[in-house]
Amino acid sequence: MICDQNNHTFPKCRCLGFCPGRRHTVFVIRKHSVKPDKQSLLTRLGRERWLQCMALSGVLWMLVFNYAPMFGVLTAFKKNYRITEPLFSLAFFRSTWASSAGFQHFLAFFRDPEFLNILTNTLGISLLKLAISFPLPIVFALLLNEVRSARFKKYIQTISYLPHFLSWVVLGGILSTWLADTGFLNEVLIAFGILKEGKTWLAYPQYFWWIVVLSDVWKELGWSAIIYLAAIAGIDQELYEAARVDGAGRFRQIISITLPSIRGTMSILFILAVGSLLNSNFDQIFVLWNPLNSSRSTVIDIYTYNVAMKSLRFSYAAAIGLFKSVFAFMLLFIANQVTKRLNGVSLF
Repeated sequence: MICDQNNHTFPKCRCLGFCPGRRHTVFVIRKHSVKPDKQSLLTRLGRERWLQCMALSGVLWMLVFNYAPMFGVLTAFKKNYRITEPLFSLAFFRSTWASSAGFQHFLAFFRDPEFLNILTNTLGISLLKLAISFPLPIVFALLLNEVRSARFKKYIQTISYLPHFLSWVVLGGILSTWLADTGFLNEVLIAFGILKEGKTWLAYPQYFWWIVVLSDVWKELGWSAIIYLAAIAGIDQELYEAARVDGAGRFRQIISITLPSIRGTMSILFILAVGSLLNSNFDQIFVLWNPLNSSRSTVIDIYTYNVAMKSLRFSYAAAIGLFKSVFAFMLLFIANQVTKRLNGVSLF
């Protein structure tokens, strides 16, 4: 259909605006009424019983490992919980509860001399990851989408996905070897004349944040781009054809079609990323942590592990974990409301 650029003939048309002239291709969007499904919940569950059986294992896993441990939150309000006390037993409820209305351990954590340093390390690493690791998969997905050779595209995807399937224990050993004083990185820098002698990079606290962020990008870049590639694959190809007819180049198509089409996906993943700011990836930091870089590597997860497993202060560790969960929920709620106000996209 054809419409005038300044005076639209059709009330429901949406112009792409690529053509420099006055007449260009438009699309007519018609809203079709969808009748609500009046089938009962039991009827739909019965019709999809095999799909429900497939999902049952995931639901059970979540109940056992995500919801069942939530009952352990009560230990945060005990004076000194012992692992020999079964939860919800008479011995558990008869033992001494924490003073100061049950918030003794929370107050102790806030007054800890290391509190500000731990919180700074946690937020610093997480914000740096958010600033670098969040946009890079989007850029990588856009670049992969522009590759025309299917064979070359598969090679790139395979190479970028492979590190995701290696555990941080393996990657931690590789990084420790590469970053040693006789490692691969020092050999390259010495060969180019940047360094005169090698250094043990993990022994310097000022480099630790960047090592964590860059190694996280190396491991998760390709895997994180999958969801964006799936969103891009779902874009109507007729939009690109109309843009090419109107003379739009590839960059213009990315700016005007691809990015607006995946804006909802980006918004949802951004909300989830903000909600996990206090989650600094314990596995990664634990394998790279050492006493020399502890001033910049001790995050909330590492501190909680130390007080629980080394000092056996389980109630104190549970209080720290509860604080982390409440703070993460607050961040998630704020990010959800801001994104909902700006883009109209939200989780709830």
